[in-house]
Amino acid sequence: MQRLAKFALVIGLAVAVFVTSGIGAFRSLRSEASDGAVNTATTVATGDLLAPTAGAGQGLGATIESLQERLAEAPQDWRSFATLGLAYVKQARITSDPSFYPKAQGVLRTSMRLQPQGNEGALVGLAALSAARHDFSAALRYGLQARRVDPYDGNVYGVIGDAQLELGRYDDAFATFQTMVDTLPSLSSYARVSYARELLGDVDGAIRSMEAARDVAGSPADLAWASFQLGELAFNSGRLDRASREFERGLSADDSFVPNLAGTAKVAWARGEVDLAIERYAEVVQRYPSPEYVIALGDLYASVGRDEDAQRQFDLVRAEAKLFAANGVDTDLELALFDADHGDPHAALSAASAEWQRRQSIHVADALAWALHMNGDDIQAARYAERALALGTPNALFLFHAGAIQAALGHDDAARSLVHEALDTNPHFSIQHAPEAEALLEDLGSDDPGVAR
Repeated sequence: MQRLAKFALVIGLAVAVFVTSGIGAFRSLRSEASDGAVNTATTVATGDLLAPTAGAGQGLGATIESLQERLAEAPQDWRSFATLGLAYVKQARITSDPSFYPKAQGVLRTSMRLQPQGNEGALVGLAALSAARHDFSAALRYGLQARRVDPYDGNVYGVIGDAQLELGRYDDAFATFQTMVDTLPSLSSYARVSYARELLGDVDGAIRSMEAARDVAGSPADLAWASFQLGELAFNSGRLDRASREFERGLSADDSFVPNLAGTAKVAWARGEVDLAIERYAEVVQRYPSPEYVIALGDLYASVGRDEDAQRQFDLVRAEAKLFAANGVDTDLELALFDADHGDPHAALSAASAEWQRRQSIHVADALAWALHMNGDDIQAARYAERALALGTPNALFLFHAGAIQAALGHDDAARSLVHEALDTNPHFSIQHAPEAEALLEDLGSDDPGVAR
């Protein structure tokens, strides 16, 4: 019954998206200015919570410089302090440099000190900063405070819903996104509809919602971001040609948005063009050294026997984790999966268990399941793997993890079914694990002698 209620809610979200008053109206809503700095600040925060923000690094640098000059002349301008804090959060995301987070914290707290009441911009900024540092309980707390200041600002519901989602409070998150769609139909709200539908297994609906988001993109950076999301949806559902087109479209819109280049690298690997994939991932890491891309490059090197090159990338990941931690970012979830896959299962279990105490999302459940499996506790691992799949999310990595755990337990039929589903969902779901899934399926044998992959 609860699952049906979730599906009904997301269907309602989709209806709200497609029956609102039209694309032209949405563009005007997104471009209207109301209260200057406060409105700008809220918009910046929303973008940061959605993704590694697209493009315009030089423009953002100029904005930061202008705000710094403004505050040198007007040190009591709490609105500009709030906007500067949000800009620092965005700069950290663009550059993958977490040293901007302490700067953001300082100016946002200054804004709150100068204007402790009614300071929605700083509260949304603190929510964005907390989310960027993976402190989603704090992000939710600040978001709820911002809602009390202005319950009619749709962007506030975005930061609240994002935090609820990361905490595993899916019913609450979907209801919050419904309020956001009702209040502010925009690229941001459409994107959240898309993610909600993907979580619940409706990939085609997720694609339609993200296409609606792209239709209202107000800048090349927005277009590049939306195209990347469509490329990811296509790739994760095994649609390589469409994924390639979307990533290339995003690069054409704004080639400074590096994730689209990473998308083309991933497609090249999936097509067997390993040298091209390595070349592109190397460029990605040079321009935007996000741990996700550093790990992908390391796994590619390892797959072709370049073990020393791979180890250099993995050493970089650990160095980056220390840098992020020093700047207040919780990396337990990411480290749990990395350590489980790259030789430190005890550290993986410690990190995943700690993260489960903070938030109980399906992604944390999957990481904990895999860490338990790598430590030999497959009975407990199976429980968490089941929780990771509870929403029906078509995540091939989750399915492979669950299948490998069932295989370890000797449940061959369940393992075979899960690994089949993983490879049917996306045969290229992981540089490291997709070949392992093929090998595991071969070891398990077919449940139907007439069926061969």
